Amino acid sequence: MTKINVYGVDGSIKEKIELPEIFHTPYRPDIIRKSFNVLHSNKRQPYGADPLAGTRHATASAGKGRGLSRVPRLTQGRRAALAPGTVGGRRAHPPKSERNWKEKINKKEKLLARNSALAATADKELVSRRGHRFDENITLPVVIEDDFEKIKKTKEVINIFQKIGIYDDIIRSVEGRHIRAGRGKLRGRKYRVPKSILIISTKKDVEKSSGNLSGVDVTQPDQLNIEHLAPGGDAGRLTVFTKSALAKLGGIQEE
Repeated sequence: MTKINVYGVDGSIKEKIELPEIFHTPYRPDIIRKSFNVLHSNKRQPYGADPLAGTRHATASAGKGRGLSRVPRLTQGRRAALAPGTVGGRRAHPPKSERNWKEKINKKEKLLARNSALAATADKELVSRRGHRFDENITLPVVIEDDFEKIKKTKEVINIFQKIGIYDDIIRSVEGRHIRAGRGKLRGRKYRVPKSILIISTKKDVEKSSGNLSGVDVTQPDQLNIEHLAPGGDAGRLTVFTKSALAKLGGIQEE
C-alpha cells in the first residue's frame, strides 16, 4: 500500500496514512475520454434554425421555355430567392432543435473512468504532464488535516498553499487567463482560465474561502465526476483532499 503525508495548516507533516484501494485503479485514458465526451454531450443545449428562415418571400419560378434558369425569383423583381443556392435563400439542411444530442455510457465504464481519473491524481508524472506546478517533495494527492475546513478567509488558504508548495499552480492559472478566440467572447464568455487545484472536502463552506481563487474548483466526495477530475478529458489534476474527505471517498468506491 502507498503511504502519503497528511499536511497541517502550518504546512508541516502531521502523519502518514495509506491511500484507499480506489487509488490503485489502472490508468485508462480511453475510458476517461469516453466518459468525459458523454458528459459534455449530455450538457449540450439543443439549437436550431427558424423553420421559416429564408422562405419569407413572394417568389415564383419562370418555368420552362424562356431561356432563364427555373430558380424561384421575387415576384417584385428578378432577383433569385428561396432556393438554397441563392443569396438570402433557405439552408438546405439546417440544424434542428428537435435533434437528440444525448449519449449513453455503461455504469461500469462510468465508474471505471471516475476511479481511474481519481487514481491519476496520485501520479506525479501525469499531474506534471497536465501542466500543474507543485513542489517535487510533496506527496500526491495532497491531503490536509480537517482544520482546513474551518478556514473562512481566502488569504489564509493562500498562506497554507504557499507553505505546502502548491500555490504556484494558482499563479499559473492567473497568468494563463486570456481572451477566447472566436464568437464566444461576444456571448458572455470572453476569457478562458486554465484549471488549477481541485479541492475535495466534506464541508461545503470551503467554497467560501477557496472558490474565488483562479482556476480552483471545490466539491464533495459524493459529487465528484469526470469533469472535476479530468478537465478537457485529460486526467491528472492537482487535487487537495481533507483527511475526512479521503476517508469518505474510500467508502464510495463501488457506488
